[in-house]
Amino acid sequence: MKTYFLTVYSQKGEALLNDSFEASDDQEAIKIGKTKLEEEGHQDQTHRCVSPDGRLLLFHR
Repeated sequence: MKTYFLTVYSQKGEALLNDSFEASDDQEAIKIGKTKLEEEGHQDQTHRCVSPDGRLLLFHR
C-alpha cells in the first residue's frame, strides 16, 4: 500500500482539508480521493491529490 495526499483549499488559499490515505495503486487512489471530496462536499473547491512520488492525480481549480 502507498500513502496518497489530498488537500482542499479555500478561495483565500487556506487549507480546508489536508488528509492522507492508503491505496494499492493510482487508480484506486483517484477513486478514494473523489469519494472523500464528495463526502466532505469539497468536489467543486480547489483541490489536489498527489501520489507518494509527487505526481498529481486529481486537480481542480
